[in-house]
Amino acid sequence: MKRAVSTNKAPGAIGPYSQGIAAGPFWFFSGQTPLEPSTGEIVSGDVAVQADRVLRNIQGLLEAEGLTFDDVVKVTVFVTDMAAFGAVNEVYKGFFGKVPPARSFVAVAGLPKGALVEIEVVAYKA
Repeated sequence: MKRAVSTNKAPGAIGPYSQGIAAGPFWFFSGQTPLEPSTGEIVSGDVAVQADRVLRNIQGLLEAEGLTFDDVVKVTVFVTDMAAFGAVNEVYKGFFGKVPPARSFVAVAGLPKGALVEIEVVAYKA
C-alpha cells in the first residue's frame, strides 16, 4: 500500500505529482529545487546557497514523516553545470552523517524555474 506525503515544511508540488510517496518501509521524495516554501520563489544566490535551500526542503519532508538524513539510502543530484560538483559537495556533507547514502550526480540541460540544482532522495526505515 502506498500513500502520498504532504507537508508545508517544503514547497508544494508545481505539477501533477506528490511531494513524496510512502510505500512500506520506503519513502520516495520528489526532486526538490531551491524554492522557499513560504513564497514558492527560488532563493537568490549561487549554487551553494541553492543547494542549502534544497537540502533544508528535503529536511522538512523527512521531518514531516519522522525521518532524518540518516534514513536516506539513495540520493540523485541534478545540476545545470558539472563545475558545481565541489560547491554542492561542501553543502551536502553538512547534512549527512557518518554513513552517507549512495548517490548519483548528473548534469542536465535545465531545471524548473531556472534552478541551478535539484535533489531527490529515497529513505528507508524498518
